[in-house]
Order: sequence, then C-alpha cells, then structure tokens
Amino acid sequence: MFGGKIINISYEQYKKSAEFLKDRLNFVPDIAVVLGSGLGALTREIEPPALRIPYGEIPGFLQSTVESHAGELICGRMSGKNVALMSGRFHVYEGYTPQMVSFYVRVLHLLGVKKLILTNAAGGVNQSFNVGDLMLITDHIKFFAQSPASGKNIPEFGNRFFDLSRLYSQRLRDIAHQCAANQGTKLREGVYFYMPGPEFETPAEIRAIRLLGGDAVGMSTVFEAVMAAQCGIEVLGISVITNMAAGILPQSTVSDDEVTATAAKVSERFCTLIKDVIAVL
Repeated sequence: MFGGKIINISYEQYKKSAEFLKDRLNFVPDIAVVLGSGLGALTREIEPPALRIPYGEIPGFLQSTVESHAGELICGRMSGKNVALMSGRFHVYEGYTPQMVSFYVRVLHLLGVKKLILTNAAGGVNQSFNVGDLMLITDHIKFFAQSPASGKNIPEFGNRFFDLSRLYSQRLRDIAHQCAANQGTKLREGVYFYMPGPEFETPAEIRAIRLLGGDAVGMSTVFEAVMAAQCGIEVLGISVITNMAAGILPQSTVSDDEVTATAAKVSERFCTLIKDVIAVL
C-alpha cells in the first residue's frame, strides 16, 4: 500500500501546532492557499507587513525537501481578506505518510479556516489540453493509496466515514469561472489523477489513466483535499498544466525543468485569478 504504515497523530499534537500559530497571529485566516511546484510568486502579493513562519518553527510541521517549495507559512492581507499561504507542501515521495502530508489541514481547521484553495503543477492527460492551461479540479482518482483519515478517528475533525461526492466545491468553481472570464482567461475542468511519484509516469500508465477518466496527473493534493472534506472545509482545486504527460507528444520527454519553466510563464495569470477569487469569497 502506498504511503507506508499508519501514523496515529493525537489531537493534542494538532492543537499544539494551532496554539503556536494563534499566539503568533493577530487574526483568524478567512482562506488558506496551498502553492504547488513553481507557483510561489503569489506570496509577493501579500500586503506588508506579512508574517512569515518557516515550517521548521511550527510544532508538528514537516520539512519540505523539494527545491521549488519555499517551506514557510505566510500570513497577511490579500484582496481585502485575511489569508494564510502555504508556500510549499509535502509529498508521500519525500518519505512521509498521507497522515503526515495532510497534518497542516487539521491545524488550519483549528485556526478557523473555512475555505482552502489547493493548487498544483500537473501533467496534461486530456489530449485537448495545452501546456499553460489552468484546470479546475472537478474530482479526483486515488487508487491503492492509504487514506489520510486512516487510523484512530478524532471526532473533533469529523466522522470516520464521510462523503466525497461534492469534495471540490461547485460554488467555488463557479466563482473561479466568473473571475477568469472577467480577465479574459478560459479555464479547463477535469479529473485529477493521483500518482505517488517521484518518477514521472510511463506512457502505458498515462494511457491507462486516460481510459480511467483522468484529465491531469500529479503527485499531490488529494490527501489534503480528503482531510479538508472530513473537517468540513470548502475546497477549490486548481491545476496548472505545466507539461503534457508521457507519450502524448511524439519524441518528447518530461522533466522537472519544464514544469518549473511553465509555472513561471503562467505565474501572472495564475496570481491574478487567485487574487480575484479571494476578493469574492
């Protein structure tokens, strides 16, 4: 089973992290945004002064080992709202379990966050997509991977058995579409297919993913989204199509350099969309 053994994290551990952050913050965040690979430019849009806290200082938080993930929590005002930006996230391929990867979501819940925007860099599987497209996640597929809610249930975070049929909020997607239309941007919609990484997928795997209904593929997001659903947090998921997945384009290869370069090219359009969505929420 992907994700290793189940780690039971106690309510007291989550509470300790939340209390540490409450002591540092002078407001309750309205919205949290998680920034995927190469998408950290949004942190420059926080109005000064901003509170920047390295993950290593927060009790219970993991260390981000991916170069394109800064590894800090940045809190302040953006588009008239109190926001918390996660500049960098954690992945199972870094050696963490799904429970550890999504630890911060329960901490955000204890801080009072009600809305979570999850962003990522993803490979395009849908052959009508283009590199640089922005895709709203309508649903996801996560086969064989352990649930972040596995282990001892903590009632403070919701029921053990919970519904995922409306995990990715239609209301928030409608808002994103309207904001994108106002700026002249067309958004794609599709199903995000989770793969554990860190290697990119084979052409055969991509063909299987397409047959199973995946429109984009990536190595993050789903564990955090599932944990948010259990906590009752409304979720908006946005994938930046930074490359076409293996085997779709003839004689092309997939690389992390391509992912980072494409993310930089769409940065302005991406940041404008997120800021406009936050302003409406």
